[in-house]
Amino acid sequence: MEETINLIAKYGYILLFLYSLGGGFVALVAASVLSSMGKMDIYLSLSVAIVANFLGDTLLFYLTRYQKKEMMPYLSKHKRKLAYTQLLMRRYGSIILIIQKYIYGFKTLVPIGIALTNYNFNHFSIYNFIGAVLWGLSIGIGSYFLSDFFQNAIGYFANYPYLAPLILFVLLLILWIALSKATTKKFNKNLGK
Repeated sequence: MEETINLIAKYGYILLFLYSLGGGFVALVAASVLSSMGKMDIYLSLSVAIVANFLGDTLLFYLTRYQKKEMMPYLSKHKRKLAYTQLLMRRYGSIILIIQKYIYGFKTLVPIGIALTNYNFNHFSIYNFIGAVLWGLSIGIGSYFLSDFFQNAIGYFANYPYLAPLILFVLLLILWIALSKATTKKFNKNLGK
């Protein structure tokens, strides 16, 4: 176990950066816990996660806005969800760019959905930066101070290894059902059905 922790700590900043380009919640929690153990630096971990998160969403926005033709084959399967993100943007405004950082599944769809509109790139960048900073600080610092809880949970799941995948499956299933119902309901309502 100590070898694994040392390996993660050695390459942790690179992994944190790459993982945070597309979300990074789990990687930031892990880096924060390792920071509390003295294996990584919390300030560097937070900085890497925030910068990568900001760059990831900016890249999604840019590619969708300026490479729309190349992106459309990948987006065709998610038309309903993209329409829902645009409805959320109309309803809640730019604050959705901050909130989406915390919602699994919308992290990648919101920048793409907004890029398909005529939303200003500079405004997107400002809200994206604010969201990345708030996300990084809240998740990172919270995980740092809750590291004892996470370490105890890891020890518990090590004794009962079948529970972690089961709990994860149930949580993802609940999230998928909730998002499917929300997007279908809102999408059908706006189509007049």
